[in-house]
Amino acid sequence: MKAMSNDKPQGVCASDFASIVGEENAVCLWENIELGQQKRIQQAIASENPPSCIVYPRSQKQLAAVIATAHSHNWRVLPCGSGSKLNWGGLAKGVDVVVSTERINQLIEHAVGDLTVTVEAGMKFSDLQELLAKSRQFLALDPTAPELATIGGIVATGDTGSLRQRYGSVRDQLLGITFVRADGQVAKAGGRVVKNVAGYDLMKLLTGSYGTLGFISQLTFRLYPLAEASETVVLTGSAEAISQAADILRGSALTPVQADLLSTKLVSSLGLGEGLALIARFQSISESVKEQSNRVLEVGQKLGLNGAIFADGDEVSLWQRLQERIHTTVTESVITCKIGVLPTAAVEILTQVELGLIHISSGLGLLQLEDKNQVLKVRDELGCAGGDAYDGLRLRTQAHRGFLTILEAPVAVKEQIDVWGYTGNALPLMRQIKEQFDSKNILSPGRFVGGI
Repeated sequence: MKAMSNDKPQGVCASDFASIVGEENAVCLWENIELGQQKRIQQAIASENPPSCIVYPRSQKQLAAVIATAHSHNWRVLPCGSGSKLNWGGLAKGVDVVVSTERINQLIEHAVGDLTVTVEAGMKFSDLQELLAKSRQFLALDPTAPELATIGGIVATGDTGSLRQRYGSVRDQLLGITFVRADGQVAKAGGRVVKNVAGYDLMKLLTGSYGTLGFISQLTFRLYPLAEASETVVLTGSAEAISQAADILRGSALTPVQADLLSTKLVSSLGLGEGLALIARFQSISESVKEQSNRVLEVGQKLGLNGAIFADGDEVSLWQRLQERIHTTVTESVITCKIGVLPTAAVEILTQVELGLIHISSGLGLLQLEDKNQVLKVRDELGCAGGDAYDGLRLRTQAHRGFLTILEAPVAVKEQIDVWGYTGNALPLMRQIKEQFDSKNILSPGRFVGGI
């Protein structure tokens, strides 16, 4: 891929940052950035002109100095970790420099007895889980691209998955946060213990803010012990029977750690059978796991559903393949959406799309739409000359007190539609918060709701 021309003063920008990070390859000019990374950055920005360079500080002190320099020059910064979620959310506008925490990646403290861990933001999620597993503990998140995702990026995008069935969202796991403000000052909230009520709850504010309020540098999480045993039950069949099974499971005393509804195309692509599917995972002592798995199978049998139990390596493979399939796009034109609906409406939504997954308790999930032509066809069917190309699907989710946002899509599609589709009344308050945290609007400009 040919690098785009850039009218920004690359030499000045790079030299200012090089004096801070002070080592070879810590500042990379645009034309020297690997082509795959150039492409990921281009998918995240609105401007035809790329940023001047990407900067890799190695410490929180260097990161703070880099951001302070950008602030003093009014340079707009696109924060990132490894870049695995850089193309999520809105398109960033007028970005001058990309700053990565990829090299700020150390383990600060693992308090085994307290079940807490403190890490720098650039640590890879998979590396952290490997370290924790040595003490039979784990961080109860299952983010997109776990081999690539950094801890800071997971928090910045609020990225979690099916484990929220049992353990809650990213916000529920977070105990403490350190971040660099837009002016380069370091701020902290929370602490390193589970029972901590000191200070403002900036953790919840920064989680899912897409780097628009501050640059996350360090995080503390609560941990959980690894379970003795694990099994997954898969029920497949008609939409009506799967809906009934989900209702029964939601109203029962069973305690799955993961429980999702899968669309027909997702079911068939995983080789699980035909129809919709309910997939539920149980982790506890061996006796409890077997009892709960068998009870779900019995529910399925009474409803005329096909059932199977996965254990050991087959179970691990199943969840890995599910994660890969729902997040991997076959072509560049595929559009990935995050959806939220009333849990009781999940089956209805899944019957209207080809590939999708929705959690049975939260009603949150992911959908894939095939290509841009499919989006335009929806617009034509509605008789819309302009406006939001996703009105058809959005209106259906909103009718169930839900939402639909766009995570990944071609730049051309994101330029045509409102990525977030926010219809609430909190936008003025969001803008005020942004003004307080980043009055110059230099952090991730345009990525969040309402172009914030």
